[in-house]
Amino acid sequence: MIRQKCRRRVIVMGVSLLTACHGEIRQQGPGLGRPASEAMVKNWNIDVFPDGVGLPEGRGSAMEGNVVYQRHCQQCHGVEGSGDSADELAGALHGLTDEPPDKTIGTYWPYATTLFDFTRRAMPLTAPGSLTNDQLYAVTAYLLYLNGIIQEREVMNAATLANVKMPNRHGFINHYQQEK
Repeated sequence: MIRQKCRRRVIVMGVSLLTACHGEIRQQGPGLGRPASEAMVKNWNIDVFPDGVGLPEGRGSAMEGNVVYQRHCQQCHGVEGSGDSADELAGALHGLTDEPPDKTIGTYWPYATTLFDFTRRAMPLTAPGSLTNDQLYAVTAYLLYLNGIIQEREVMNAATLANVKMPNRHGFINHYQQEK
């Protein structure tokens, strides 16, 4: 009985001490960063889903995208997406089951919207997030064209990009997309 009372006191004291210390740590903290403002969160909230939800306004064709590609992408991804210091994006000579497999946009990626989303977040490597929505739609169209998925004059925008059927759309286990 005395042992139980001692244990309870130790537990209560420990919880009280932890609670007091937690408040102190929270108040002092390491002093890193700053709270995210609503404007910051809005700028980071740029998710694009496979069905096109989240795609911004804008438009572009492969013809326009060729110019964007040459200016911002070719130095790493090579002429017409053939690969250089960065991965090849088009011109696959092998399928995914060949040795070695070619994981280009046309052979591997299941959604055209993912290409837009990734490019917007991460490219060009030296200045991610620097391309306008029109440039992003145009370079996405150009890459889809190089992979034989769309025609050169087709215009990509929020509606048309979401409707592009990628060759490998059934190559992944997918709990999100319901085939229309």
